[in-house]
Amino acid sequence: MGLSLETVYVCNILKCKTDKNIKDCEEEIKKCFPFLKEQIKKINPDVICTLGTCASKTLLSSKAGITALRGKFHNYNGIKVMPTFHPAELIENKNKKGYVWEDMKKIITAIF
Repeated sequence: MGLSLETVYVCNILKCKTDKNIKDCEEEIKKCFPFLKEQIKKINPDVICTLGTCASKTLLSSKAGITALRGKFHNYNGIKVMPTFHPAELIENKNKKGYVWEDMKKIITAIF
């Protein structure tokens, strides 16, 4: 994407390790979300790229799945959010890699 590691910040919705599948972590997500909101506030990014259904639905307070959310920018407190498929999804469904690349190109256009 032409971005250096110094200009990219990676974070997770869950701030602690759990043995559960993330889809079963509703309580943990509720507890961790205030920390994520504070991280985003302090970093003040130009764009957020959410990876997967859980991150996208949580950040956007949406009930829609990733297929419906991806491919277009959404808004989180004035910050552009581009949801896309989680890397684990791409391992199982290689045909979705093209969709992710299209999402990444939209992010590149928004940044530059």
